[in-house]
Amino acid sequence: MLKLIVCMKQVPKVSELPWDARTGTLKRELAAGMMNPACKHALEAALQLKHQWGGRITAVTMGPPAAREILHEAVAMGADGGVLLSDPRMAGADTDVTSFTLARAIEQTCPDFDLVLCGCYTTDSETAQVGPQLAQELDVPGVAYVEHLEIDGRTLCMRREADDFLETLEMDLPGLVTITTRRYTPRYVSMSGLQDAFGEVEIQTLDCDALGLDPVSVGMKASPTRIHKVYSAVAQKENVVLKGSPKKVVDALFERFGDRIGAALGKDLNPHEHAAVDGREDND
Repeated sequence: MLKLIVCMKQVPKVSELPWDARTGTLKRELAAGMMNPACKHALEAALQLKHQWGGRITAVTMGPPAAREILHEAVAMGADGGVLLSDPRMAGADTDVTSFTLARAIEQTCPDFDLVLCGCYTTDSETAQVGPQLAQELDVPGVAYVEHLEIDGRTLCMRREADDFLETLEMDLPGLVTITTRRYTPRYVSMSGLQDAFGEVEIQTLDCDALGLDPVSVGMKASPTRIHKVYSAVAQKENVVLKGSPKKVVDALFERFGDRIGAALGKDLNPHEHAAVDGREDND
C-alpha cells in the first residue's frame, strides 16, 4: 500500500488582493480562500494512484486556522486525513522556509512516505519553487511539471512536456513530483465524501512547539527573501479614433505612430512613403 502525501495551499479567491504595505505580504484573513487549482490536480493524481494500488493519502497545508477548510475539502474528495501547520510564528515564510517547515512536518507525521505530490505552482505567487525545494529538504529525487504517472514496483514512471519535447522519466521511490493542470481533472465531491469530511476525520494541527522547531527558524524572520516594494500593475491605454477618408486615416496613422511602426518593421518610414506605395499599387 502506498503512503502518499499531497501538499496543498489555500489561496485567495479575489483578483484584487489586499496587501500589507509594511510587510509586503498578503492580508489573507481579509479574502475568502479556496484550494489552489494545481493542488487539486495533484490530489486527483494521488487519488487515482490510490485507486489503482491502494494506500493512504494525507493532505498537508501550512496557513492560518481558516486553511483547515481545504483539508476538509481534500477529505471530501477522497483523502484519508490532513495535517494543518498553523502558528503565527510561521506567517510570512518565503518558499525556502515554507519548504523547510513542510519537510519537518512530513518527517514527523509520515517519515516512511512513498510519494509527495504538489501542484506545479500557486495562483497567488506562481514561483513554482516549493516543490523542488521540498524535495531537496526531504533528500529525495524530484521531478516538476509531470502530466502522467504510473508505478512499476518501486519505480515511478512519468511523462511531461518540456521545451516542446515529450519526456518519459523514471524515478525510484520515495520521491516527489509536481503536477500540472493539463490532466488529472479534479473530481466532483460526492455526498458520501461530504459526510466523511465532517465526520470523525483525522486532521492534526501542529505548531512550532509540536514540530520541535525553534521559532527563529520559521516565518518571515528566517526567510532570506526580502520584498522591497509591492504594487498593483495598472494598464494605461489610450483609445484613439481616426476619422475621415481612408487616405486621411492612413496619413494620420503614420503621422502619429510612424516611428513605432518603423521600429516594429526595423526600418525608418517616411510619413508619406506609404502613399507612394499605395499609388504604385493603384497604377498596377
